[in-house]
Amino acid sequence: MRRTALVAAVIATAGLTTATQAAASTRLEQLARNLVAAGAPGVIVRVDDGRGRPVEITEHAPWAHRLEAGDEFRMGSNTKTVMAALTLQLVAERRLSLSDPAGKWLPGLASGVTLRMLLNHTSGLADYTEDPALRNAILGKDPHRWTAAELLAVGAAHPPVFAPGTDWSYSNTNYAAVGVILERVTGASLADLVRDRIARPLHLTHTYLPADGSWRGRHAHGYEPDAAHMPPAVPAGFSDVAGTPKAGHVDVSGNDPSWGASAGAIVSSAPDWARFYTALMSGKLLPAAQLAEMRTVVGPGYGLGILTATTPCGTIWGHDGGITGYSSSTITDGTGRRTATILVPTEFVYEFDAAPELAEAQRALQDATTCAMFGKPVTAGPAT
Repeated sequence: MRRTALVAAVIATAGLTTATQAAASTRLEQLARNLVAAGAPGVIVRVDDGRGRPVEITEHAPWAHRLEAGDEFRMGSNTKTVMAALTLQLVAERRLSLSDPAGKWLPGLASGVTLRMLLNHTSGLADYTEDPALRNAILGKDPHRWTAAELLAVGAAHPPVFAPGTDWSYSNTNYAAVGVILERVTGASLADLVRDRIARPLHLTHTYLPADGSWRGRHAHGYEPDAAHMPPAVPAGFSDVAGTPKAGHVDVSGNDPSWGASAGAIVSSAPDWARFYTALMSGKLLPAAQLAEMRTVVGPGYGLGILTATTPCGTIWGHDGGITGYSSSTITDGTGRRTATILVPTEFVYEFDAAPELAEAQRALQDATTCAMFGKPVTAGPAT
């Protein structure tokens, strides 16, 4: 659920070659197959260049659950974009201000932290996912249902990594804090806010904050290697994941994602997420002033719950996400008319840079997907 390399990899795209749109689609199919051949349990690719019917590709290993393009998927840290949108809606309604001291809603939080700092990761708060107390939850072995308030308490108990506003560091604790603030300001649960302010208005029928490890519709099964097959680069403390054994892996689909909460627990689908990005970037969800705030970036190009990067094929906005068994990369252009999503049902090998061949195949697919989104020729070979 920490920031993975999926969006960052877009920056390293290779030189482009000429190709027709049909050839680009064929290339994406081949790269998706390459990803599975390199060890991914499967992949869902969806690309909409804004000029016609989206390209939808699914591939899966012979042993893995069959994927469909509209499968529900745990979106990990893409959740942060939704939480930022909810926050900015309340800013537009004058119920919050980005300059509000976080302590106004969270007594005892480090002095000097503002709502804006939480949203753009400049607060200095330590990341709760680094605390050993979360280990068993990440591994699917903890029956406790974590709340955003409890996760905030875990992160806030650690010394700040820097003084508020003086640096940038990605921390899930920031969005645990945002979740608590949203609930305290509105009196509504996070699940209800996602439903009433995002999913229902946009007709996102597969987007929700789950109450437990269950699903509402057809979903992707997420996997991690079992202890005997976990790559040695994965730390020993993360090698034994709970789940249903299957072909040298464990199926973690039923594991409770509550430890992600407002930082990473949302469920969605590739078509739903495209619709969300289109509404967000076109101004349907936010007034112009708040959308401009969201796109004001610091550090490595991070705005309020969203990243930006410049690639040879165009400037992208988006986020990525990882939660046990599920990795996601979602991007759009500056207008929301073009969108692309890559969903891979495994996470630890990405999180810990434990599979170089898989990472290389992922980069090649990401590069090609980005260019296809802009309607430009895709790379003919592996990324450099």
